[in-house]
Amino acid sequence: MSGSSDLRPRPLLPRAVPRSSRPLLVAVSAGLAVVALTDLFAVFVGARIYALIDEDEGFVTGPQQELDAAYSLYQTAGNVQVQVYLPCAILFITWFFLMRRSAGLLAPDRFRKGAGWAIGGWLIPLANFWIPYRVAVDMWGAATPLPDDGEPYRASIWPVNLWWGLFVSSTLFDRYAESRYANAEGIAEIRTAVMQYMAADLLGAAAAAAAVYFAVRLTAMQRLRATEGPYRTSRVL
Repeated sequence: MSGSSDLRPRPLLPRAVPRSSRPLLVAVSAGLAVVALTDLFAVFVGARIYALIDEDEGFVTGPQQELDAAYSLYQTAGNVQVQVYLPCAILFITWFFLMRRSAGLLAPDRFRKGAGWAIGGWLIPLANFWIPYRVAVDMWGAATPLPDDGEPYRASIWPVNLWWGLFVSSTLFDRYAESRYANAEGIAEIRTAVMQYMAADLLGAAAAAAAVYFAVRLTAMQRLRATEGPYRTSRVL
């Protein structure tokens, strides 16, 4: 048995509110899982290179053939990462845009910029470290149920902050490691750059997992708001 203590009239929801496609969410989640797996594989191969180079003297501790094979596999792992990341990014941004469009119909007062920024914001250098985050925060707030009378309204956005913090950190670490690896002159510098790449890949895998959680939670919240209205429903079992 269930009941609601909220007697306020609920505003009508806009007609034909588009809902995110469940197959698209599944595809995005699967793509992110594959991205995380490729990152972890790169960490595994990088750890092998790291172990083959002496920390103090900067020379190879194993057969040169073994190091060459590890380098070749590491290059392959990097190529696979790029090949997996690009289609996953397209899927994620498509989902991101559709969610923003739906959120704009459910809570138009939450947004100051059009839905196109959910795509364009990713393409502007430097600004892409901020604009998508603001769009995500606004979408999260738009999908969060409004509280009952007398309760303060504060949307907990820690899933957004966790995902975005890991994503930005992994991106910056990756760019720094790429620069160090490209400019490395000695084998000891290569070892240091590989270690930094490993840190970036670990952050990338964590960011992919956080992105899945963010996507699933936001989709569920938006579906609930579309079906039950903007106010929190109190249920008694």
